[in-house]
Amino acid sequence: MNTTMRALMGATALCAVGTVALADGHAKTVTIATVNNGDMVRMQGLTEDFTAKNPDINLEWVTLEENVLRQRVTTDIATKGGQYDVMTIGTYEVPIWGKQGWLTSLNDLPDSYDVDDLLPAIRGGLTVDGELYAAPFYGESSMVMYRTDLMEAAGMEMPEAPTWEFIAEAARAMTDKDNEIYGVCLRGKAGWGENMAFLTAMSNSFGARWFDEDWNPQFDSPEWAATVNFYVDLMNDAGPPGASGNGFNENLALFQTGKCGMWIDATVAASFVTNPNDSTVADKVGFALAPDNGLGKRGNWLWAWSLAIPAGTDSPEAAKKFVEWATSKEYLELVASKEGWANVPPGTRTSLYENPEYASVPFAKMTLDSINAADPTNPTVDPVPYVGIQFVAIPEFQGIATATGQQFSAALAGTTSVEDALANAQALTLDEMKDAGYIQ
Repeated sequence: MNTTMRALMGATALCAVGTVALADGHAKTVTIATVNNGDMVRMQGLTEDFTAKNPDINLEWVTLEENVLRQRVTTDIATKGGQYDVMTIGTYEVPIWGKQGWLTSLNDLPDSYDVDDLLPAIRGGLTVDGELYAAPFYGESSMVMYRTDLMEAAGMEMPEAPTWEFIAEAARAMTDKDNEIYGVCLRGKAGWGENMAFLTAMSNSFGARWFDEDWNPQFDSPEWAATVNFYVDLMNDAGPPGASGNGFNENLALFQTGKCGMWIDATVAASFVTNPNDSTVADKVGFALAPDNGLGKRGNWLWAWSLAIPAGTDSPEAAKKFVEWATSKEYLELVASKEGWANVPPGTRTSLYENPEYASVPFAKMTLDSINAADPTNPTVDPVPYVGIQFVAIPEFQGIATATGQQFSAALAGTTSVEDALANAQALTLDEMKDAGYIQ
């Protein structure tokens, strides 16, 4: 077992799911593993369009919570389990898995797909040695979403580019716990793609880094202490109860029901918080760049939920047809025709942001500006040996960040101190990096 596979397998638990099968003598079944985010749920509701054009292909969906999805697809691809024909994976997995030869190249997508229309920042993160290994379903950075009415009532005005100091002041001013209004909602659920995505991006703006240039862990640094103490203190003062169990979907529900003054999270959430069918505060939402501390780095990330095809699938052509359909310009137009331009998957294509109909969407420019402001090759104030903004692009990161995420979630819940959480994070990361041979 090579070191990449060992590192990935160390972060997962083996999970059994239904197998890929032939539906009959002719029709192929393409099994798609995806996350239970709103855009993917919407995609499932629109697949009649695909099956009408491809009657010889049946689609089978495995829709999972984010942490479970990551666990299952990692296990499946590392063991060549063959459970899925299409996997929803992210900017972290694609370069590592592509380099291992675990993914099918998409360089042969037809000219009509217009791969050159993909946003350069997003396409670059899904390409290894000139081979495109995943097609972006939606791209995102992160930003501040806030209640304009509560901000006004607090006598404050949100800058386009706020500082963390302003966010903290505004959050505390907007909090009214007796009426279940909390000034800020931030991820607390343990997971390398949940609380650690947020905290890693946040820590960049505080001058922290995961590793120094020699791969020594840095959780014992004053910058990490400042990050986590600020986060825990702010959430204790102005966050909702039970925040240590809240991830993206939980905070989305809180914001949509009017219980959050501010939410700093994925730009993709903008369409959900401004949709009057789902959000009670749809007409009272403003947007701002992710906060900074005046050190030259903002607390925003760069991510694309993308569709990839495992190298071991027995239905590569059918899978490729689905990936092409779901990430095409035509799919964006299909969503727009059904639910309006504000609800199309954002952040993947240049042509979308050149479309006058989409340009009028209130969060379109802020989303694009946030994506373009993210630099995964230069994510931190001080130099680092890795790429990635809210993750470190090494196979070991998934396991390490899952464990450190549990430490910081416990600190938020009050079952351990911030000091102890940081000490434990330092110790476990140091052990893992020594075991993996990064340091002696």
